[in-house]
Amino acid sequence: MSTIGFEPGEVDQSAPTRDARLKWVVVVDDQQPEGRRANAVACIAAAFGARVPGLLGTDGADADGAVHPGLPWAGCSLLAGDAERLVALRTRAAEEEGVLVIGMPAAAQESRVYDEYLAALAGTPTAELREIALGLLGPRKAIERLTRRLRLLG
Repeated sequence: MSTIGFEPGEVDQSAPTRDARLKWVVVVDDQQPEGRRANAVACIAAAFGARVPGLLGTDGADADGAVHPGLPWAGCSLLAGDAERLVALRTRAAEEEGVLVIGMPAAAQESRVYDEYLAALAGTPTAELREIALGLLGPRKAIERLTRRLRLLG
């Protein structure tokens, strides 16, 4: 997996998120129960935070001086689609130059032991993964082209 991220000089926390070179979206299977959707988004966000340089903004202090860890400064859109659309989206996104794809297969939520999840993953072809959600981060135009027919998660 190649590194995709923001260079230190391009991080501008004072600019609107639409000005960021890279766009980040998470597409959720809207047919899944709410708890599974929320879990998938949280897990995908953690994976992006660990892999994408410059994604997290600086820590901030509130009026009482309590420090709050930095959040993604470039924003993240939550979109909805069905399981079939997520499979097609994964395939198309994987072919795009400079797009990082992170999925949350159903097997991850069905396993209580991480090694069991890895074994299930190893035995499943990519096209047969049942994704609960799929995260994409890459050049703004590419992400918009890939997701233009999806609606906001409601």
